[in-house]
Amino acid sequence: MNNLCEHIAVLSKEVIRELNIQKSGLYCDATFGGGGHAKEILSRLNKFGRLLVIDCDLEAIKIARNLALQDNRLLVMHGFFSKIVTFASQLNLLGRVNGILLDLGVSSLQIENSQRGFSFMRNEPLDMRMNNTCGQSASEWLAKASVQEITWVLRTLGEEKFALRIAKNIVQQRQWKSIDTTQELVSLVLDVVPRFFDRHKHPLTKTFRAIRMHVNRELEEIIQVLEGSLMVLSSGGKLLVISFHSGEDRIVKNFMRKYSLRRSLIVNNFPLIKVQDAMCCFSQYKLCNVSRIFPSHQEKKNNPRARSAVMRIAEKL
Repeated sequence: MNNLCEHIAVLSKEVIRELNIQKSGLYCDATFGGGGHAKEILSRLNKFGRLLVIDCDLEAIKIARNLALQDNRLLVMHGFFSKIVTFASQLNLLGRVNGILLDLGVSSLQIENSQRGFSFMRNEPLDMRMNNTCGQSASEWLAKASVQEITWVLRTLGEEKFALRIAKNIVQQRQWKSIDTTQELVSLVLDVVPRFFDRHKHPLTKTFRAIRMHVNRELEEIIQVLEGSLMVLSSGGKLLVISFHSGEDRIVKNFMRKYSLRRSLIVNNFPLIKVQDAMCCFSQYKLCNVSRIFPSHQEKKNNPRARSAVMRIAEKL
């Protein structure tokens, strides 16, 4: 594990506690990233235990594959975590996994070493793709998107109050020069966003996050992996999801509420309910013991990345 990128895993102790790891169990870290959580899980497995790790980032996969050469308990799959059912099926793990972890944050590996424009603190190519071998880069999207589309992305995914101003400035300026680097995007945003409007957040945070989420279809990916997790987990298996902003957390909360046993019982007692909500009562999958955990004050102090984190936990019946 010494080759892991320096990365402080958020809520690491709580993840291990909630997974309640069985030494010979089967587990899945669907967001390998810098490998921090994977390291902790592997250290608690015996020679019969297995850990499936998934990541779409090629740099993360290189690290994971190097680890797998040294540790045959590690099973590595390269791709988006929305394909969790496909990967589990290939490995004959459907319905057998004791715990699944999803850490929805961007890893330190991507921010500090990717050269793909995830951070506004460095001047890098404006790519933002988790897997830069496919899909449209951020600069390509910004070159073609309309004012309305950019505004919608910034407002909906980034909760950016100045979305329309930023979108208009991007579309106006790209007539003269394409937006190819992070520094060019930084300048366009700072031209129209008051620097001290929100003292708790950097004025660039919301725009960069929203564009990254759009380019990688992150919310759609989350919905698909959550639904797929129900097929992969064993009875009694735990699902742990760490979110870092309200959009992600809302999806996770609604998913767990949709499939929770308590909600199913309530729906059965109330005939006047939306059809799509009522359908979950007849699903073969149910979740129970739904809860959430926040980082401790000390962890937030030691690891700034943890400040906005929340972990939601559910158990499959």
